[in-house]
Amino acid sequence: MSDDLPTPAGGGQDVPGGGFDLGSMMQMAADMQSRMVEAQEQLASSEATGTAGGGLVEVVLNGHLHLVRVRIDPGAVDPDDPTILEDLIKAAWQDAHDQVAELQAASNPLGGLGVDPDALGGLLGGGG
Repeated sequence: MSDDLPTPAGGGQDVPGGGFDLGSMMQMAADMQSRMVEAQEQLASSEATGTAGGGLVEVVLNGHLHLVRVRIDPGAVDPDDPTILEDLIKAAWQDAHDQVAELQAASNPLGGLGVDPDALGGLLGGGG
């Protein structure tokens, strides 16, 4: 073997023949799983508030898009045209949803790697 051949990532010092260090890879996977769990817990405790109609309607979602609460100002209720209120609720929900999407993207430990964690099919122990 020539001494000027490139060394595998991680140096391959612990593994005869310079192959994969399975123990190291398993530790990296466990670390990533731990970061994913931590991110999911942080998301679950986060809340995003969406508003519409100048604050007449307020919708609060948690980081998993579960509805936490809705507040409707009595001034938003027009008995002659309930579609206005319906539109305000939809707009407030969409506002909160967009904020949660930003939280999810920011908390994704794989985000900087361009990896969709759902595409891993539970490889890291997650699962929707």
